Amino acid sequence: MKRRDFLKMTGAIGGSGLLPISSLLAATEKAERVGAGESFDYAWLKGRARQLSTQPPRETAIALPEPIRDLDWDAYQAIRYRPARAVWADDPEAAFRAQLFHPGLHYKTPVRIHEVVDGHAHELAYDPSRFDFGESGVDGERLPEDLGYAGFRLHHRDDWDRDVVAFLGASYFRAVSDSLQYGISARGLAIDTASSSKEEEFPVFTRFWLERPVDDEANVIVYALLESSSVTGAYRFVISDAEGVVMDVDMALYPRRAIERLGVAPLTSMYMVGENDRDADWDWRPEIHDSDGLSIHADSGEWLWRPLTNPDQLRFNAFGERAPHGFGLLQRDRDFDHYQDDGVYYDRRPGVWVEPKGDWGEGAVQLVELPTLDETFDNIVAFWNPARPAEPGEELLFGYRLSWCDTPPEQPPLARCVATRTGLGGVVGQRREYYSRRFVVDFSGGPMPLGENAEVEPVIDASAGRVEITSARPLDAIEGYRAMFDVVPPDEGTDPITLRLYLKQGDRPLTETWLYEWTPPPAEERKLRNPGHL
Repeated sequence: MKRRDFLKMTGAIGGSGLLPISSLLAATEKAERVGAGESFDYAWLKGRARQLSTQPPRETAIALPEPIRDLDWDAYQAIRYRPARAVWADDPEAAFRAQLFHPGLHYKTPVRIHEVVDGHAHELAYDPSRFDFGESGVDGERLPEDLGYAGFRLHHRDDWDRDVVAFLGASYFRAVSDSLQYGISARGLAIDTASSSKEEEFPVFTRFWLERPVDDEANVIVYALLESSSVTGAYRFVISDAEGVVMDVDMALYPRRAIERLGVAPLTSMYMVGENDRDADWDWRPEIHDSDGLSIHADSGEWLWRPLTNPDQLRFNAFGERAPHGFGLLQRDRDFDHYQDDGVYYDRRPGVWVEPKGDWGEGAVQLVELPTLDETFDNIVAFWNPARPAEPGEELLFGYRLSWCDTPPEQPPLARCVATRTGLGGVVGQRREYYSRRFVVDFSGGPMPLGENAEVEPVIDASAGRVEITSARPLDAIEGYRAMFDVVPPDEGTDPITLRLYLKQGDRPLTETWLYEWTPPPAEERKLRNPGHL
């Protein structure tokens, strides 16, 4: 399933039927009367989420009215929010302003948005005069008064013309780094991602509360209600924009059923072509990806770097036995020349670093990689999965910080992996009697001893096959070291081979640990991929 298609989903959680707008809102208004001026705080929201978890799931999808039912991409993009109508535009001291997204195109779940002032919530009623419908062909006067919104985005006073945070579609949200570039997305929750027995479920943020900033406060607080067939949840986001956007997230989950694969702090990205994976090589650009690796600061203190791939089939990996100190999908390669894209600027894409708060206990960081032929397909997912399945009736509390960054706030004190390349193994100029794969891994930074007499040694482990032609030598161009080795796969079988590498001097590790998963080709294809043998 295409991950960007999740934003096209209706968000139905209780069935496949669509309700008219008036019927849907009338059915829920009596049960949920936040209303103008009614008291609101996070405790109330948690109580509401807990209460909803004991009730049957509610239908959230609607049949959009005709003027916006069949909008194409260009027509939807022509609907613009009027900046003068931004929430908090009346406050010259406010550090943030909010603009609302109009329903239409893929966004068919009405989202109710409220403003919180002095502990009281006021719903922001739908008002077509907030929007300039431009060349969309939509007549706002023909739209229902109870239409609702699709989501919202935040602007910061540093530049009122560029948004820095957006919540739009299911439970997706994203933000920018110092480069003011969007890229990777986060979600409120992932359920049964890459499960072999259950279809993945996509919870929906159905309600938002935006708390008016006080005076010159440097952050803004957003609350959200999450709903799905399997769980309800209450979320609190404290959002600041200093050196990239930082979000402190608290969430309370109330399962309706047992959930085996619960994905906490899920990150969604794209990896199509890179220096280590060039199979999709028909595009003129040398690299195409929003992120190039998964970084983990393990509970043991070890730093891990797992380069991303575009696999031939779904690939699933789990790392660790307890919650890490942090993890994230990062874009380490920030050299424009490696991408040559002057349209979407992949070299400027932000990374996201997740820092758990408190003890999350036993579990693992899990990575899902899906094959893609298209850069609009988000094929990478990473999240934390608790070891114990979630059970109905319980309350699960998690807190974490999300840093949207060019450089993560936490860095390994050792040399980092800065490039991974692969190719045909063997010795140039000599006949290749058998198939092998060459791996070239570059490390830079940290306390790397440079010079001919440094005696740096590669420590390499392979889960299958054998390793040969190993080396580690200084590389002045990166002020670091290059490790090289070949892997000869077993004669039969195409099971993935897990590779592990770090550099050391004596007993002292010099680098983070590089992890990789390589699937060798079938035996009958190896001669075709070994031209020196023919």
